[in-house]
This record gives sequence, C-alpha cells and structure tokens, in this order.
Amino acid sequence: MNKTVCVAGASGLVGSSIVKAALSRGYSVNGTLRDSTIKDKVDYLYQLEGSANLKLFSADMQRGSDFDEALSGTDAVFIACLIPTYKGPTGVAAREMEYDQGYREIIQPTVDGCMGILKSAHKQGLRKAVICSSTSSTNPMPAVSVKNEIDHWSDEEEQCKSKKFTSATKTVMEKAAIRFAKENNIRLSIILPTGLYGQAILPEHMHHNPFAWLNRVIEGGQPRHETIPNDSASMIHLEDLANLFLAAYENPNATGRYFGVFDSLHWQDIYAECQKLLPNMKMPKPMSEKAVAPTGFDFSRRDSLGVNIRDFPALLRETIEWLQTHPFHK
Repeated sequence: MNKTVCVAGASGLVGSSIVKAALSRGYSVNGTLRDSTIKDKVDYLYQLEGSANLKLFSADMQRGSDFDEALSGTDAVFIACLIPTYKGPTGVAAREMEYDQGYREIIQPTVDGCMGILKSAHKQGLRKAVICSSTSSTNPMPAVSVKNEIDHWSDEEEQCKSKKFTSATKTVMEKAAIRFAKENNIRLSIILPTGLYGQAILPEHMHHNPFAWLNRVIEGGQPRHETIPNDSASMIHLEDLANLFLAAYENPNATGRYFGVFDSLHWQDIYAECQKLLPNMKMPKPMSEKAVAPTGFDFSRRDSLGVNIRDFPALLRETIEWLQTHPFHK
C-alpha cells in the first residue's frame, strides 16, 4: 500500500488507533496534532510499528489553513480531532449555559473546525473523508426500540433546550459536513462510536473511562458507580473501531453514517462480566428496580463494511489483561 492518508487528531484516543491501524496496513500517514513538538506525545506515536511512514504536523482545527500541508498529496482525511467539549473557554460547564452561549462556545467551534478541515481537504483536491462523531446524534424523539443510522437523528434544538450542547454539537456538525460533501463531490463516511475499550497508545488516554475505572478496580478501588445504574452503555474495541474507519475509506461504495459499536449492554451485565474476570473486585450496590432494555441497534450498515467486531467478553478481557501489564510504567 503506497497511498498516504491524513489523520487529524493523531494523538487522540481514536486518532492514534487509526494511525496505528493505517501504518500496519502499509499506508503512509500524515498525522496532525495541535503541537507536534510535544515530546511526550510524539514519542509514543513514533514507537508504533511502521512509524518510518509517519509524519507529524502541527495544526489547530480553528485555523483550517493549518491543515493544508498535512493534507497535500494525501488520498483521504480521517477527522478524529472533534473531541467532546464540556466547558466553555471561561470554564463554565456546558450544562449551565443558556442557548446563545452554548451554541457559541460549545457547538460552533467544533462545527467550524470540522468545516475548516473539509474545506482545506477540498482545496487540496481530496475526494474521500471519514469523520469520527458519536451515537449521541442518533437519539430520536420519541425514542425507538431499534435505531439505525439512516432514519434516526437527534433533534439538535431539543438537545439544546435540554442543555445537551455537547451532544448537539455532533448532530449539527454531521449535518453541516454532509451538506458540504454533497455540494463538493466528497465521498463522506461518518463513524458513530461510544465506549472505547482495548489498548490506548498514549499515557494521557488512561484518564479516560473505561480505562480509569477499570484500572481502579484492578487495584482494589471503587467501581465507576456507587449503585448499578438502571441504564445501558455501548462499547467497541479501539482496534475494531479503527478497522471500521479504514474499511469505510477502502470501500468505494461506503458513504454516510455507520455505527461504531459492538452493542449496548445493561450496566448490571457489564459489572457481572467484570466480576467474572476480577472475582475480588468491589461491586456497586445492586439496583432495586426492573432493568430497562438496552439500546437497540440495527447493525446491517456496520456489518456491510466487513469488519469482525469483538464481543463484550472478549474486548473486556483484552482490556483488563492489558491494564494488568501496567502499560506506560517505566
């Protein structure tokens, strides 16, 4: 494979996994991060297998022209730098904002950042893009028992009214990106993940859940919850997610939205599986009410990409076994 692809957000949890997978397939990779001189970040990326084919560039998504050099000569861009924003620049929590402030400080910067990268890609002649978004854009009202990526969208106005500006960001961003891609003949795929398990690439990723709470219970600490919540959570192995990104790029017929999850499980089942692997772990208090049904997904589009997805027992076991090796400890 002699093609070069660009990964925007190469030091992020998802972006670094895409870099790793692309290098392993023989691609050359131009990766961007806000500051490519930060040794603690770039050193880990340059330790990846195949990193002789990796070049890193500094680029801030608020300045789309920053990406021109990294995108030059590439065949596609993977946009994985649109991380959730929970606070504004002054530190005010998104959930405490009124509509105008939430839209201005939480939603607009991410939408503008995504569009800036797509415009730079278009200027460089790219015709393929894959964006990392979130399942938070696929929650229609009223809720449905089984949701799919084509018919089911969150209502961004309702999300904003509920002060869910962080979630609304993904909905607004996806719609803007789809319009731009259609107008400019870009084959756009959008991957919708949540709950990222597996192996992280950089030490800073260990602050993310589930790594943080799993590491805590491995060491004898408290679980994520005091009482098992009557709710479900979705998940996927990072390696499988990265393979979905590459499959969407490599398949000339792939376009539109794809769930980037294995499935959704109730939290009582998640904790029960954890206890099988860690029989001495501290468990949250059991819930007293009847368990709600987990989120239902139609995975026909995801499966059309041809990626084998690990089930929850496998991805949880691999994550725990990896954490037990004390990664990143010198």
